[in-house]
Amino acid sequence: MSETTENKDQLEETVENGETKQTFKEEATFSNSEELIDEEVVNVEEDTSADESSQAELSVEEYKTKIAELEAKLAEEENRYLRLRADFENLRRRSQLDLQAAEKYRAQSLLTDLLPIIDNFERALQVKVTSEDAQSLYKGIEMVYNALIDATKKEGLEVIPAVGEPFDPNVHQAVMQESDSEKESGIVLKELQKGYKLKDRVLRPSMVSVNE
Repeated sequence: MSETTENKDQLEETVENGETKQTFKEEATFSNSEELIDEEVVNVEEDTSADESSQAELSVEEYKTKIAELEAKLAEEENRYLRLRADFENLRRRSQLDLQAAEKYRAQSLLTDLLPIIDNFERALQVKVTSEDAQSLYKGIEMVYNALIDATKKEGLEVIPAVGEPFDPNVHQAVMQESDSEKESGIVLKELQKGYKLKDRVLRPSMVSVNE
């Protein structure tokens, strides 16, 4: 009876040992499976991290390219704005100069047309008169001439100096040469027709004779 009980105890121990070994095996297998899963998860995370890093790098490069394009466009627009502003300033200055010139020389056309009339008055005044009627007419012509000269002077008309002045091709027109040993060469000896200027602009050069 004790022998049977002992055998039974041995059998139960054997069964328990077998179950324990089986449990250890199952636990070992499960542990290995968990390790494999962890490794796979780690690998997946590493791959995902690498992909995200690559995408991040591409995104940075794309941003850099986009920023460079925008900076180039900005520089182009700034240059265009500066050119337009310079053109506007030049146009404004030209407009101001044109307005000033128009105001300064507003009487140029009228005065130019009056020059032949002034010449005729001066020729008429060079005629010598003796009779009383002629002298009265002469005085009337002289009064009109003086009034005309005063009016043109107010508008800026000036007579160009000629006789005794050095010849200046900007204001003198030489039509003949003469010789006078008492005068320096290039001096204007005679004035054949008066020259006029409006302020600093020549309306008609003086016709002169110049010393050789």
